[in-house]
Amino acid sequence: MITISNSLRTTALAAATLAAFTATASAQGFECPRKGGDFVFALEAKVATLDQHATNAAAPRNVTMNIFESLLTRDEGMNPMLELAESVSESPDKLTYSFKIRQGAKFHNGADLTSADVLASFERYKRVGIDRSIFDVIEKWEAPDPATFTVTLKQARPTFMETFSAFTTPIVIIPKEHKDAAPNQLPIIGSGPFQLVEFVGDSHIKIKRFDGYKADTRHKDVMGFGGTKTACLDTVTFRMMTEPAARIAALEAGEVHGVEDVPTLMQKRLAGSSAIKLVRLDSFWLHVTYPNFSFPPTDNPKVRQAVQAALDMEELMEAASDGAFKLHHALQFNGSAYYSDVGKELYNQKNKEKAKRLLQEAGYKGEKMILMTNRDYKSMYDTAVVMAEQLKAVGINAELLVLDWPAALDKSMKDNTGWNWFFTGWITVTASGGQQSLRFLVEPTNVHKPKDNKTNPEFKKAFDEAAIGATLAERKAAFERGQRIAYDDVMVIPMGTMPKVQGLRANVENFKPYYIPRMSNVWLKN
Repeated sequence: MITISNSLRTTALAAATLAAFTATASAQGFECPRKGGDFVFALEAKVATLDQHATNAAAPRNVTMNIFESLLTRDEGMNPMLELAESVSESPDKLTYSFKIRQGAKFHNGADLTSADVLASFERYKRVGIDRSIFDVIEKWEAPDPATFTVTLKQARPTFMETFSAFTTPIVIIPKEHKDAAPNQLPIIGSGPFQLVEFVGDSHIKIKRFDGYKADTRHKDVMGFGGTKTACLDTVTFRMMTEPAARIAALEAGEVHGVEDVPTLMQKRLAGSSAIKLVRLDSFWLHVTYPNFSFPPTDNPKVRQAVQAALDMEELMEAASDGAFKLHHALQFNGSAYYSDVGKELYNQKNKEKAKRLLQEAGYKGEKMILMTNRDYKSMYDTAVVMAEQLKAVGINAELLVLDWPAALDKSMKDNTGWNWFFTGWITVTASGGQQSLRFLVEPTNVHKPKDNKTNPEFKKAFDEAAIGATLAERKAAFERGQRIAYDDVMVIPMGTMPKVQGLRANVENFKPYYIPRMSNVWLKN
């Protein structure tokens, strides 16, 4: 068996099948310079659930990833790394992975975390997990003893670590007695440094330090979602504040210590304040819209292609971000081994005549086209408003349907009728690299709602080969075929990328921007 420990880099990122990046066994874990206080953090969207298995929304993840942990996660550079796993061994035939569970891990109810809990978590995820298609390659899993969990694959998959460490909908570990919990009815008990105190819908969520938490001292600090995590704060209160002006006013008044998002037009004003500091993550959000294949008129591919041809991305992204954007056609961020220009010629066409011709060929007769959006995320709402006007300019009867974010997301996931376009941002699914940004377009997720929920067979083939190809070149070629099909069939329309700028009071120390707000290793000065 080949043993890998601590941080991992898969073949999507390096030539070797698996290369170990081992942390020093005696690394001095992080120690809080100061403990205490309630850190109040303003979220830009409402949180409908904390069941991390059953949602791929970013808003719940902002809270849950401070509560739950997984066997594998991602480090600061988005490389796979161990979290609850002490080590993982790969069999010579590359079919079996044996995980040793990190000793001393406990749940918030005081119970020891064992392989039986890991097995139960995988069983529940297989039943209710949003990304449960990742289990299609697995032959079986077992817990031969309390400290060991094994996974056996049906066929070798070079991207196994990459796939199972992705955290758009991570396989968080829960107590075994909760494995039969229905979706969104999971008791919120994890093994992370913070535990849930209260969840008041549409208002706030409070978490507190879990005194029974044993930090992973193989590292000196937080690394992505892993590393040494220590709760310096007594409590964290997440306030749901969807109105940007109210959120920023609360930050300026000192009613909150941090805000999840600072709109572009407000950044200059805040940058001049000695009481506030801004932190920035440049490649954060891929702004996208995707159609409903099951609801007329977007069930017609020529209608979808007409929409694609009509869009002016500069105008849309200007509305979304007040100028803080980069045009971006690909389904991966720049710098990814899978970044590709395939399909670029269909991006940002701004071709009204082509759009009108395609509508005529489609037999479009002025049927209503519903653009479903929300006001919680201002970028999504403003984009929908401008897109509606662009579509009207080519003769499309566009109309907005405005819901709150949880309701819009729920309808996009569960309802095949009543909407034609949905607006969202792809964050971790794009940042995770590899085939992850294609995952939403295959069963069981299929965000674009193909008829009978059946994935385009050629797209599914490309998706699978992007995971099992023996070399990076083979996997990238398959990924490019998938991106080509996504463009040609208009399964999703990428618009551009936006940064994430967050605001903090000056007394907040060691808060580092990432794909969720990490509350570990953060403290408040007197």
